[in-house]
Amino acid sequence: MTKTSKQDRVLIFDTTLRDGEQSPGATMSHEEKLEIAALLDEMGVDVIEAGFPIASEGDFRAVAEIAKNSVNSVICGLSRAQLPDIDRAWEAIQHARQPRIHTFIGTSPLHRSIPNLSMDEMAERIHGTVTHARNLCDDVQWSPMDATRTEHDYLCRVVEIAIKAGATTINIPDTVGYTAPRESADLIRMLIEKVPGADQVVFATHCHNDLGMATANSLAAVEAGARQIECTINGLGERAGNTALEEVVMALKVRNDIMPYQTKIDTTKIMNLSRRVAAVSGFAVQFNKAIVGKNAFLHESGIHQDGVLKNVETFEIMKPSDIGLNEDNIVLGKHSGRAALRSKLKNLGIEMGENQLKDVFVRFKDLADRKKEVYDEDLIALVQVAEDAGADRLSLKRLRVVCGTEGQEAEMTMIVDGEEKSFSSSGDGPVDAAFNCVKAIFPHEARLQLYQVHAVTEGTDAQATVSVRLAEDGRIVTGQSADTDTVVASVKAYIHALNRLLVRRGKAGSDAKEISYKDVS
Repeated sequence: MTKTSKQDRVLIFDTTLRDGEQSPGATMSHEEKLEIAALLDEMGVDVIEAGFPIASEGDFRAVAEIAKNSVNSVICGLSRAQLPDIDRAWEAIQHARQPRIHTFIGTSPLHRSIPNLSMDEMAERIHGTVTHARNLCDDVQWSPMDATRTEHDYLCRVVEIAIKAGATTINIPDTVGYTAPRESADLIRMLIEKVPGADQVVFATHCHNDLGMATANSLAAVEAGARQIECTINGLGERAGNTALEEVVMALKVRNDIMPYQTKIDTTKIMNLSRRVAAVSGFAVQFNKAIVGKNAFLHESGIHQDGVLKNVETFEIMKPSDIGLNEDNIVLGKHSGRAALRSKLKNLGIEMGENQLKDVFVRFKDLADRKKEVYDEDLIALVQVAEDAGADRLSLKRLRVVCGTEGQEAEMTMIVDGEEKSFSSSGDGPVDAAFNCVKAIFPHEARLQLYQVHAVTEGTDAQATVSVRLAEDGRIVTGQSADTDTVVASVKAYIHALNRLLVRRGKAGSDAKEISYKDVS
């Protein structure tokens, strides 16, 4: 085995499915565990701790199936320092291409007092259980739980015992998130220097985030010689969570100048995995979370926006695309400037002259003072506000919809340039059936780009506000309407957008120099 001190690659050990699921309320279903494991395997995680097999029959089945399905990753099962635990873990992971048993015991004075074991009795148990695990599996990881609060002499003693018994990875947990980065580094460095055989194993670090230093502690341990980081997606885990996978991976990538260590993680899959874990665990990612938070790549300040538009590196140390994010990084609000407004309108396919931009900017600032965030639909509405006068060539007179298990049908009467026109149609749902009627009564080539429904009041009689965005020949228009009947609101919004499109068609020649619309769908 390559000596730890000479390794230049850091192994990523993901414990989302074990420690992450221990977050109160974060329990995942069997199918969700299999899905997350497959995504981790595909992303290139070196080791997946799939669960705690003896904890329940469900955990055992999930670990066993993940082990059978794994392609790239080592699949690890956790066990206490008890022979039945170790046997059960082996039974679950034995069919993995690369199985690992991870066994642990609490070694600090506080944790030794729980089973009421003396130092010598605990040392004997460590030797016996690690030996038993190694007789079953060639890859054995051992952890002294609460290592950072264990007496240093005793920690060195039991680590040496675990290595002699056959452990191939020694994990040093900061179980209660008490350690500071310097202490984390000093502890790893001490063990590597003092423990016989330390150069023949991989040292790992498992840091909790109780004081907000988990990532810093993990990276400090790597600097001192650790070559495996235990972490979770989104930092999920007990209490305040764990070291976040996305944070350590991107830190190693971005600061390769001072931490020249490699990982095999496909970082472009991080955002997708982050969002999926958030969805299945029910733990939403805080907006200002590093790397994967909603605001991690967003800019509202006019100074920041202007800098980013001129050179993105002015205020961003990594590319959104590095983690698989391709969304716009400009958020419009009351702090935004004219450059950001122009850029956002351009992204929406709207280009205008300076005079018209000045007028829209004044109205934008007024709106931004009244709203926390100005959305795309708000901007399109600002541009279109002057176009609504005399735009009602189309209107809804009557709508009847039948829906249920036997299909959906709509009967509609519209007023088109003062003339009543009726049509009946079916569709894939009541809204689709109604929209098909509109298209039949008023044929057009506009494509539906956006359809959104928002309930603005509570209860079964809630009023629904519907937004519809259409695109035709480079023109983009948005219609909106509200009604207690969602289908009626949808049709009115659709017709509203078509009326604006008719106005836009008429203006295409007259003010093409002042404003033009490009199809950016």
